[in-house]
Amino acid sequence: MGAQWKAKGKELAANARGKLFGRLAKDIMIAARNGADPASNSRLRLVVEQARKVSMPKETLERAIKKGAGLTGEAVHFEHVIYEGYAPHRVPVMVECLTDNVNRTAPEMRVLFRKGQLGTSGSVAWDFDHVGLIEAEPATAGADAEVAAIEAGAQDVEPGEEEGHTLFLTDATDLDLVSRALPAQGFTVLSAKLGYRPKNPVSAASLSAEALEEVEAFLAAIDANDDVQTVFAGLAA
Repeated sequence: MGAQWKAKGKELAANARGKLFGRLAKDIMIAARNGADPASNSRLRLVVEQARKVSMPKETLERAIKKGAGLTGEAVHFEHVIYEGYAPHRVPVMVECLTDNVNRTAPEMRVLFRKGQLGTSGSVAWDFDHVGLIEAEPATAGADAEVAAIEAGAQDVEPGEEEGHTLFLTDATDLDLVSRALPAQGFTVLSAKLGYRPKNPVSAASLSAEALEEVEAFLAAIDANDDVQTVFAGLAA
C-alpha cells in the first residue's frame, strides 16, 4: 500500500470494474469541460487513455466526453472535495470525492469515519506529498526504469502494482510532461494521475492481524461510497 488503497479479493472484480468505469466517467466529464478533443486537452487525453486501457465501452467513453463538454444539453456539476482523517489505529487517510451534492456526501463521510476519526482541512494533508503517479510497463527489451526516469524528468521510481510494472513519481506539475516523454524511453504509460504519497506510513507489520482487518474494513467501507474517487492510506506493507 502506501499510496492508493485498493480492495482485495477477485470475487469483487465485477463490482470493482463497474465502479471503476463510473469513476473514470466522472474524471472524463470533468476533464472534458476544457474541450472534447483529447489531442488539445492533455488532462482528457490521459484519462481517455486510462479508460481504454481498462476496456471501458466506447459508447460509455464517448457519452462521458460529450456530457462533460456540454454537447448533450445536460448540465454536469461535480465538486471536488477532499476529506482527511484517520482509519482505526491512527492510519492517516485522504479521501478524494467528486460529488454533485456535498450536502449528501458530507454526512455520509461523517458516518463512515465514526470508526476512525474525521479531521479538519490540513489535519492530515501535511503528512502526504501531492505528486504525479504514472504506472507504466516496458515496451522494449532492456528498457531501464531508472534511466527512463532521469531522461523523462521523473523524481523517483518504484515497483508498480502488477508484476513487471513500474510506478514513476513526478512533481504534480510535471505529470503530463513526463507521461509524454516516457514512450521515447521504452515505456508504455498505463495510467497517469495526481495523487498523495504518505510521508510516514504506518507499517502493516506493526499491527496485529485483528487491527489490520479493522483498518481494511474501514477503508473498504469508505471506498464503496459512490461519491468516492480515490482513497489514499498511509499504510505500508
